[in-house]
Amino acid sequence: MNKLKNGKYFGNQNQELRFNDIIITDTEYTHEKVDWHYHENPYFTYLIQGKLFEASKKKSDYLTSGSLLFHNWQDAHYNIKPPEYTRGFHIELNSEWFKKSGIQLFDFEGSTNIKNPQIKTLVNKIFLETKINDEHSQISIELLILEIFSKIKGRKSQSKKQPKWVNILQELITDDPNSNLSLPSLSKELNIHSAHLSRDFSKYFGTTLGEYIRLQKVNKATLLIAKNQCSLTEICYQCGFYDQSHFISNFKRIYKTTPSVFLSKILKR
Repeated sequence: MNKLKNGKYFGNQNQELRFNDIIITDTEYTHEKVDWHYHENPYFTYLIQGKLFEASKKKSDYLTSGSLLFHNWQDAHYNIKPPEYTRGFHIELNSEWFKKSGIQLFDFEGSTNIKNPQIKTLVNKIFLETKINDEHSQISIELLILEIFSKIKGRKSQSKKQPKWVNILQELITDDPNSNLSLPSLSKELNIHSAHLSRDFSKYFGTTLGEYIRLQKVNKATLLIAKNQCSLTEICYQCGFYDQSHFISNFKRIYKTTPSVFLSKILKR
C-alpha cells in the first residue's frame, strides 16, 4: 500500500507552508482515482472546490465544497474524483506537534467527517492566515489548531449522551442553512417543545440557534469568495443574507476583515 510522506498529496500544490511540525498545503487534485494509501501524519482535508468520493474500510464520504475531514495516520483510504476542478486545503501535523501540545492521538482515531460550523470557521481563519503569511501567522495558526482539537474532543464526549434530535437538527441546518428556519417549525419537525429546544440548543451546539445558522452562511460565503467566480453581491444573496450591509457586518465580526479584503488577500497568492 502506498504511504505518502510529509506534505505529499495527489495533485498540484498551489501553496505549501511549513511551520516547524505543521505543514499546510493548498492543492489542486489531478487524479481521477487514487488507490488505497495512507499518510505518514494525521491531517485535515478541507474541500474548497469540487467534489470527491473517499472510502476507508469502515466508512465512505461523498465530499462537496465545504466538507471537512480529519484523518489519523493509520486510516487507509482511496479517492475518486469526478471530472471537474477540485481543490483541497490540508493541515498536516506530525507526532512531535501532538507531544508538545499535550494532545493524545488515540482520542481521535480513524477518519472523522466534521460538520460543526464553529470548527469550519476556525479552519477558514487558518486558510486566511496562510494567505496573509506574515510574522504573526505561525502562532495564530497554532492557536487556532489547538482550539479545533479542543472543540472536536468536546463534541466527541458530548455526543455519547446527546438525544437523537441533536443529530437530526444538525442535518437540517447543514442541508439548507438558507431556508426560513424558525423555532416553531423546528420544534414541529423534531417533535419537541419549543421551550425545550430553545433551552437545550446551546448546551449541545455551543452557541445560539441564530449564531449557528449565521456561521453556516458565512462559511459558505468564504468558500465562494475563495473560488473567485461570483461577485460579492451575488455571494451575498446566494448565502441568504438580505443585503450587503448585513453580509459585510457578519463576515467582519467573525473574520475581523471584510469580504473584499479577504478576496484581495487570496488574489495576491
